[in-house]
Amino acid sequence: MRSNLNCEAGKFSKIKGVGVFSNDAHDTNIPVEVWRYYLLTNRPKVSDILFTWTDLQAKLNTELLNNLGNFINRVLSFISKDPGSFLALLSYLFYLKVIQEVVEVQDKIPSFWMLHLLSNTLGDKIGAYVEQYVETQL
Repeated sequence: MRSNLNCEAGKFSKIKGVGVFSNDAHDTNIPVEVWRYYLLTNRPKVSDILFTWTDLQAKLNTELLNNLGNFINRVLSFISKDPGSFLALLSYLFYLKVIQEVVEVQDKIPSFWMLHLLSNTLGDKIGAYVEQYVETQL
């Protein structure tokens, strides 16, 4: 059995202009990671799947952002259980910086783009803190 990913207006058709194609997806400025997540978690398995913009936003807000936020919170809580450690200090500084940046941009971008911002911020900040720590230990 062959399953399809359909669009809210019917089956994807480049000729009829129905659907979201690579150039359309690029023009939305939604990060590629967001598209990848949505398409992987909603790929047709045994029956046809319907793509809607509302579903895309709902899944990213409820599944991905909530899970990412929960993960970050759990990791930071775990690290901070030993308040005298370097990792606890790192987590506290990182947490303050991330929260500050999120507050600054939350009204400027749709909520489903927050994933991209948070994941980039997480990697960049942890990398900078680790580099700082390594340099002070030399």
